[in-house]
Amino acid sequence: MSSDSPLFDRIRVKPDQDRRLRAELPACEWPRCDAPATHRAPKGRLRANEYWRFCLEHVREYNNSYNFFAGMSDDAIAKYQKEDLTGHRPTWKMGSVGGRKSEAKRGSRGSGWAADDPFGLFDGAGPGRAGQARPASEGRKVLNAQRRALDVLGLEADAQRADIKARFKVLVKRHHPDANGGDRTSEDRLREIIQAYNYLKSAGFC
Repeated sequence: MSSDSPLFDRIRVKPDQDRRLRAELPACEWPRCDAPATHRAPKGRLRANEYWRFCLEHVREYNNSYNFFAGMSDDAIAKYQKEDLTGHRPTWKMGSVGGRKSEAKRGSRGSGWAADDPFGLFDGAGPGRAGQARPASEGRKVLNAQRRALDVLGLEADAQRADIKARFKVLVKRHHPDANGGDRTSEDRLREIIQAYNYLKSAGFC
């Protein structure tokens, strides 16, 4: 076999030159370009899995001017980017099924997953207290960070949800600059109150 044969390049570790390009690759799809199409570029947002075949020079030029959101309004772009965070899949809040609050009662058959809740984990009742409403503070373990947040609001560890919300509203009205003639001296205190309340809210206290 001659060393100049294209077959020889297939068994060499590092061929001197790739003689297969022009023989195996199609021509560049850029107008008036006959170079081998070594790269591909997407045809557009509405044409999934369809690509142009370009040479290196023209794929760079195409990519510089490519706009995935071409033809979309600003609102449509914002919506697309938001939905892209979840892979464009539907989402809903915890405690709801398919975006609707579950109205199924424990023990009723044929009502979905809420019917199979022997320990009352999804209706607010704990083990051994199925079907009974449990006070928010009963048996609640309070961490140090949560205790400090309650201290910021001037509340004890056994404070109820209603107490926390009511206390927060009172403190915000008291320290807000609008309630003090624009005085911002208590702005740091207000920020601390809001942070404490948000932390308690994220921890399920209110």
